[in-house]
Amino acid sequence: MKEEFREFAAVPPKGWNSWDSYGASVKEDEVKRNADYMAKNLKPFGYEYIVVDIQWYEPTADSSAYHNFYPLVMDEYSRLLPDEKRFPSVKEGNGFEKLADYVHSLGLKFGIHIMRGIPRQAVHNATPIKGTDKTARDIALNSICPWNSDMYGVNVDMPEVQMYYDSLMELYASWGVDFIKCDDIANSQIYGGTLKKEVEALRKAIDKTGRDMVLSLSPGPAPVENGSFFQRNANMWRITNDFWDQWNLLLNMFDRADKWSAMSRPGNWPDCDMLPLGHIGIRSVDGPGGNRQTRFTKPEQKTMMTLWGMMQSPLIMGGELPDLDKWTTEMLTNKTILELDNNVLEKKQLFRNKEYIVWEADTAEHSYFAIFNISDSIIQNIDSILANQQINKHGHLTWENSDIKPNSTISIDPHGVCLIEQ
Repeated sequence: MKEEFREFAAVPPKGWNSWDSYGASVKEDEVKRNADYMAKNLKPFGYEYIVVDIQWYEPTADSSAYHNFYPLVMDEYSRLLPDEKRFPSVKEGNGFEKLADYVHSLGLKFGIHIMRGIPRQAVHNATPIKGTDKTARDIALNSICPWNSDMYGVNVDMPEVQMYYDSLMELYASWGVDFIKCDDIANSQIYGGTLKKEVEALRKAIDKTGRDMVLSLSPGPAPVENGSFFQRNANMWRITNDFWDQWNLLLNMFDRADKWSAMSRPGNWPDCDMLPLGHIGIRSVDGPGGNRQTRFTKPEQKTMMTLWGMMQSPLIMGGELPDLDKWTTEMLTNKTILELDNNVLEKKQLFRNKEYIVWEADTAEHSYFAIFNISDSIIQNIDSILANQQINKHGHLTWENSDIKPNSTISIDPHGVCLIEQ
């Protein structure tokens, strides 16, 4: 089986997603503002995707809390359309074309979130499916997302379902969409795992458009036993549920990264989720709550960036980009972290106990060792850790940006990391 779609994401995708800051409520001017910042400040470092998350078709969306059963904007073929009050450029039937054109004019790429299935209101109204004599009611199944009321499931054994997805991807390709994040599909608790037939239908529909569109599957935790299936059908898939700025969630990510690290390869990237850094929660009530600066400490932020880089997770920023401070911007653009994320050939967890975790990652030119302090106390000296793992004490300290000096003492703050390049 040829997998040309893997060429769309030869390195882990990098960009910005609206969810951590705006929930379901992002508006056109906010998307453009973040795109402008990315083009000027982050594009040179490989950040290129601007992704509008869930419910861009819901006129009254105002946070990350959903308004169940509210009428959505939809065309005559059961396909959701952006709300023109929130996205003024969509008037006169443009869809997201003009917004995508704006993003493309900056040298960036444009993405959108979709839910699996077909709109509930299309089912209730028996709205037609383009190119068929069937309606949404004919192809619907009562397999409804447990956390969002917008969609019914679909009977993928019916050929009209493939035609529905074909028409959907045809429409989005005509808008200039470069990235599709499909939700409620990677790990459906209702059906005990990935909805494989629907993923395959989506894959076929994207391929038929002839457009390079990255396919991202959510939410997690995706079942690790489906790893080879994801590799055959998607560019990235979530290995966790929504990730927020809480230490317990970051600590839990080490288990997931250890299980999934061998499954990444060019075009296929297990996804640790967005980076909740900087100014987040502007209109989101999820996570630990509200409008805030990230609650991760600086050592925790470095731990997250190091693990994401060694794991080769996509780097999708969740915070409001124009509000970034110098320290966070420098962390997001750290040369070594980006080198790891793009160029690791092999990586693995070497050791773990209750106090620390050791990872190794190798590129064509260097070996990298990360010692993560997962305890609540400072590690005063890492000499015994290095000796136990047979790691020579030499090289460059990434986060300190200094070479290791003979007879020096290296300590690690609680929840922090020491990253050594050799």
